[in-house]
Formats: sequence, structure tokens, C-alpha cells
Amino acid sequence: MISFSKLLLGQEHEGDRFRYHPSVHGHQRGILKDKGPVVVWNCTQKCNLRCRHCYSEAHNNDTPGELSTRESLSLMDSLRAYNVPVVLLSGGEPLMRQDIFEIAEYGTRIGLRMVISTNGTLLTAENAQKIKQSGIRYVGVSLDGLKDANDSFRGARGAFDKTMEGFRNCLSIGQKTGLRLTLSQTTFRQLPHIFRLIENNKIPRVCFYHLVYTGRGSKIKDEDLTDKEKRETLDYIIEKTLDFGARNIHTEILTVDNHCDGIYVYQYMKNRNPPRAREIFSMISNNGGNRSGMAISSIGWEGNVYIDQFTRNIPLGNVRQKGFGDIWDGKENTFLHMLRNRKKYVKGRCVSCTWLNQCNGNLRARALSTGDFWASDPACYLTDEEIGIERNM
Repeated sequence: MISFSKLLLGQEHEGDRFRYHPSVHGHQRGILKDKGPVVVWNCTQKCNLRCRHCYSEAHNNDTPGELSTRESLSLMDSLRAYNVPVVLLSGGEPLMRQDIFEIAEYGTRIGLRMVISTNGTLLTAENAQKIKQSGIRYVGVSLDGLKDANDSFRGARGAFDKTMEGFRNCLSIGQKTGLRLTLSQTTFRQLPHIFRLIENNKIPRVCFYHLVYTGRGSKIKDEDLTDKEKRETLDYIIEKTLDFGARNIHTEILTVDNHCDGIYVYQYMKNRNPPRAREIFSMISNNGGNRSGMAISSIGWEGNVYIDQFTRNIPLGNVRQKGFGDIWDGKENTFLHMLRNRKKYVKGRCVSCTWLNQCNGNLRARALSTGDFWASDPACYLTDEEIGIERNM
């Protein structure tokens, strides 16, 4: 995650200490020296929507092999024992698990910070209350455009209205909640309207996700933004972040899944505000870029452990056979060792990139979509000149 609010405005939000602390860079076990990774637990593949970009290829059927309630509680114990700081309940749609509140309450009780990612359509007033009572600290609600655009992208008429109602149900009881949007040809055209929605509804947090070409997302690669559109989008998000700051609008603004963004923000500010740019450079250097397999992990509904939620074709082990910590330490796992020392193995433009320490090769799941896990991330929109590659190479 790249916090525009932190980089541009110096605002401090929960999570920033994990992103920009000086001891973050290069640590292999997790976020900080004494912490494990953030764990995204895709607790079910079942979902009531059919989003065109869904990396888990969710469907409205029961999930074969899903971890039972007993196994799920045992998993929470193993994550706590490994000092995991955050567990993100995801899916599919996690609210379709009947035991989700029992699991969340148990995780909270043993000291895990529980958060949830939901499409919002099942966030009834009752479920919002149950979320708050179970101790879930944050609810990320997914939206991909306004009204018809969102409903088309998410495969269900009326999804937008239900999602916004669910969002308001959470806010009305003081449950910390934010929006999550995927950048695509749809949302790109609606950015001014989306920011107006954010401002009018006093949305406290918004995350703009770059499209990842896995699952059903691999089938809509042509709906991703062009390099030019990505840069225009970043310019607009930067301008709106500065505008919100100037007008004292307290919305945390982040982008996700493309570490080029932090470098772009630095370059944007380099001539406009050199002192601020120097602080940005320090922060993105501390962050160290993509940390899949280091500070980020994922566990699937069947118990497989992955380097992140997008790289599901490379399982590291299964929590039904081995403890999470033993799998994550990866003492005999050559792939994990290479990943955690990836600067030696990345190829293409990454080899000569002067920003490798700040980006760390970006998202390997998108690189894998080219057929080579170690190839350059095809979503890198920085020019050869910007990354220090001579034009005649």
C-alpha cells in the first residue's frame, strides 16, 4: 500500500508505522523484526456476486475442502503464536460463512487485529452490529464505479445501492469503514464522481487498487489502464489528496498493488516541493517496495499458504499438515529464499532500474502472467528515462 496521505501530507494513520518504519526494509520474516506478516485469509470461495476482476474466481456455491470452524480457530491460534499483527478476512465473500463472527470474535479475544474485506451487499444493520461486537477493527467495502457501472462490473443489478447502504450501516454505529476500488477503464472515467462521493459521504478511507491479472482478472487485462492513463490517474489522485488536505477533509487515500506509485509521487514532488520530496524518498526507501512472501502472506479456504492472495498457483504448504510458522519460515524452501532475495533474480527492465530498492520488482503475480515469475511487472508505467535505463539500450 502507498499512502498518499502520508507521503504528501505527512498525516499519520494506523498502519503507517508498518509501511514506513526504518526497520521495515529488507526484513524477511514479516513486517517488523518481532512481527509476522499481515495475513489475508481467503476464508471462503463462495460469493453472492460475480465480479469481472475476481482473483479468487468466486462463485455462489459451497466451497469444497473449506477449513471447518474448529480448524479455523486453530489457525487463529497458530497465527497468534507467530505474532501476526493483522488478519484480513476475505473471500469470496466472508459474510457468507455462517461462523465468521465466531471466528472474528475468537481472533480478537486472543489478541489478533481482525479486519474484513466485503462487497458490502450483505452489510445489513444486524450484520454491521455483529461485526462491531466481534471486535473487527476495520471494514473494507468494495465498489467499482457508480450505479450501473458498478453493477455491471460486479455482475448484479442493485449491488451499488446495497453496498452504499451497508457502508452507511457501519458508519452509523461508529464502525471504522472505508471503500476499496479497482482502477480500470470504468473507474478511470468516473474518478471525479467517485471523489465527490467520497467527500459527500465523509468516507474516512479509500484504497485504489491496481488491476491484477490473475483469476478472472486475467480475462479483462484489456480493461486495465494504459501507461498514460495510469499517470493521469496518479496526477488526479495526488491533486485530490493535496486538495483534501488544504480543505481539512480527513480522508486517508491510498493506492495498492503497484509500487511504481510511490516513485511517481516522489518524482511529481521533486521540483514542486523539494523538501517534501526528500521526505517521500526516505519513506519509500524505508518501505522497500513489494513484500509479498515477506510482510504479506495469504491462506486459502483449503488451508494452502501463499506469498500473497494473487499467487495461488504456488502453494508453500498447508496448515492442515504443518503450522503456519513452520511454513512461513521456509527453511528448506528454495523458492521462498529466492523470493526474499529477489533482486538477484528479477529480469528485464528491473535489472537496470535505479528504483529497485524502492520497488523490489513490484508485483510478481502480474509478472507471472507473462509466463515468467521473474520477469518485469508489465504494469510498470515508468519510462526508461525515469528508471535510469539509457535510451539506446
